[in-house]
Amino acid sequence: MAISISAVLFLLVLAVIFLRNGGLKVSHALVCALLGFLLASTSMAPAIHSGITSTADLVGSLSP
Repeated sequence: MAISISAVLFLLVLAVIFLRNGGLKVSHALVCALLGFLLASTSMAPAIHSGITSTADLVGSLSP
């Protein structure tokens, strides 16, 4: 749960930065959001979730 909230906040911050800098238009952001909602309802959602979780675990296990 904490990983998904962190990922959502990170992506939200990136979207706001891109919107402010003009690198991302509002229409593009809406299309990306709709794509995310559509992907979440497909059969690929568990595979995407496990891939993100595995990547987060790998990054979390790295020591500096």
